[in-house]
Amino acid sequence: MFTTAKYILEHDPAAHSLTTVLLTSPGLHALFWHRIAHYLAQHRHFLLAELIGRHAFHRTGINISPEAQIGHQVFIDHGVDVVIGATAVIEDQVTILHGVTLGARRNVTGQRHPIVQRGAYIGAHAQILGPVIVGAHSKVGAAAVVLQDVPRNATVVGNPAHLVHQPTSQSFTLLPRVSEG
Repeated sequence: MFTTAKYILEHDPAAHSLTTVLLTSPGLHALFWHRIAHYLAQHRHFLLAELIGRHAFHRTGINISPEAQIGHQVFIDHGVDVVIGATAVIEDQVTILHGVTLGARRNVTGQRHPIVQRGAYIGAHAQILGPVIVGAHSKVGAAAVVLQDVPRNATVVGNPAHLVHQPTSQSFTLLPRVSEG
């Protein structure tokens, strides 16, 4: 949790000190309790895991299923009304703002919730529904409703979400370094 707190301090201009982040960040607290609940759920202590999840929700306003898989240095900013479903997967260095739902669209077995890949940014009140993939380093705009996969390095907005920016393959071409002299 300490590395997550340091990550938050580096990426949140409103964070003034590591102590403040550790003591006051509801997203960090929710992730702390989630780690414990997730461990218990993996070891088939489902009732205890759910009770810890309920406790965390009442303390933070963030509802994370104990079975959700969450990576490192995940930043849940403000946090209130965030909902993360049981089969959701969130990779490392993802930022999630308040009111976000990573939910299911239908009652089926298997992967029902989104996969959010490394470095993605999910804007306030975005709803990402179903077994969709939000690609690495993508951005989902505020209040977007995402029902289809989002390519890596892309930006989507709207209801339903549509692409407004997707880099071309040329934007990733390294240019030769020009020597001075």
